[in-house]
Amino acid sequence: MHASNVTTMSSDNELERLKRKKLQELQRRMFQTQPQQTPTTIKEPTNTEILNKYFIDRAWEVWNSAREQYPTVIPQVEQALIKTIKEGKIIAKIDGASLINFLREIGVNVRLNTQIRFAEHGELKTLQQKLKSEK
Repeated sequence: MHASNVTTMSSDNELERLKRKKLQELQRRMFQTQPQQTPTTIKEPTNTEILNKYFIDRAWEVWNSAREQYPTVIPQVEQALIKTIKEGKIIAKIDGASLINFLREIGVNVRLNTQIRFAEHGELKTLQQKLKSEK
């Protein structure tokens, strides 16, 4: 072998060794700076989120009135309702009329603020306003 070939081979080997060392250093730094990945936990939906999937129409209006009128009873009813939904025993949507009937069947007599309104000349009037205007 010629002296220049030996020098080229040793410098190539030295270059390869430096590349490997640099690569190992880079990999080591990347591994150290990466945040520890924790397994993602599935977030359990809240009771409100669960009920929101089933309540339609005026069900929330009935539910909120019941919650205001029976603050100690409704949390217990909510837990039972959520449990029944999770067990798959309730699959249909729940509207306001169904919910109020259910609550009345279990002894929770919810009173709703009901108003009768009339459309007259493009505006809504209550029964009281309608009677006053006819005098």
